[in-house]
Amino acid sequence: MRIHHQIIIIGGGNAGISVANQLLRKNPSLDIAIVDAADKHYYQPAWTLVGGGVFDIQKTVRDEASVMPDKVRWIKAMVAEVQADKNKLELSIGESIYYDYLVVSPGIQLNWSAIKGLQESLGKNGVCSNYSFETAPYTWECVQALPQGGKAIFTNPPTPVKCGGAPQKAMYLSADYFKKHHKAADVQFWSGGTRVFGVEKYEKTLKQVIHRYGIQTQFFVQLVEIDGPAKKAKFMGIGEANKGQEYWVEYDMIHVTPPQTAPDFIQKSSLANATGWVEVDKHSLQHVRFPNVFSCGDVAGLPVSRTGAAIRKQAPVLVANLLSLLKGETMQASYNGYSSCPIVTGYGKLILAEFDYDNVPTETFPFDQSQERWSMYQLKTKILPWLYWNEILPGKM
Repeated sequence: MRIHHQIIIIGGGNAGISVANQLLRKNPSLDIAIVDAADKHYYQPAWTLVGGGVFDIQKTVRDEASVMPDKVRWIKAMVAEVQADKNKLELSIGESIYYDYLVVSPGIQLNWSAIKGLQESLGKNGVCSNYSFETAPYTWECVQALPQGGKAIFTNPPTPVKCGGAPQKAMYLSADYFKKHHKAADVQFWSGGTRVFGVEKYEKTLKQVIHRYGIQTQFFVQLVEIDGPAKKAKFMGIGEANKGQEYWVEYDMIHVTPPQTAPDFIQKSSLANATGWVEVDKHSLQHVRFPNVFSCGDVAGLPVSRTGAAIRKQAPVLVANLLSLLKGETMQASYNGYSSCPIVTGYGKLILAEFDYDNVPTETFPFDQSQERWSMYQLKTKILPWLYWNEILPGKM
């Protein structure tokens, strides 16, 4: 049977649900379907705090049904293939569905299997990660169990990742715990990146934080293998000076940020750019080849940090432009690349980085947000989770 909807949204995460609710608030008569197989919906930014022992993991999860807008049709399946030239989606359940307009927001794919030995070791042998609901609590166990004089390694892959500051947040919270409990620790940051942070104003403070905790840094490296039982990790050099160089590093705990890409079905589709992300205009969020397709969130091929704060600014632009297209009007809404990264630098300390496409700080508050503040820590731990469930997801902001 041919199934058709005026608007189909791929993904029932932050981006998909926010866009659906905002569309329906503007026009309740729209025919919208959301395609997502998930049973649960997660508030992922709090997993950093779970790994630091200051947030209840159960408060980060709700049933997907509880956040699904009442007026949309929920198609509980995965997308197997996008045929944009036919306005058609092939589903994992063997059915085909058709659309007039498509919003692509399935999120980002975590490639745990790209690191040899990671899947077998994760959740034991001191191998932890805040990047999943199942493993974030084990990070806190590892932090508490680190022996006196132990080595704690925190990794950052060379790929884009959701919440680019999260690998460092886990490290700073851990280092602060070690310091507060008078536990000598060798804390190291092994990163595929070229620097601590891409915006100089905030990087200056983060370098001071790294110095305060005595953290050793190693850039231009990629984690390729973990030997859990032996508690060793293998990194490969990826810079001009160390390309191909092999590093075997022993650890007592290692926090792993897995490599991340667009989902496979996106990479294989005609929607993808050369690096696999959905190829949209960076201001209008409209696809460059298929005018009835839009994208926002982590999967969009935008030169921006992949954060929930970015989605909060992208969603209204996408909604406004899609509604204009529906009416045959000129699209006028424009996204300037705004993103925000609340970087926890210790217990009760946070710098709120906000910036645009040009890495120019675009700060909300009338003070220097590059400085560590208790008030911004309260924003992160108390206010933002409430706003997510009660204002952002329902499309109120």
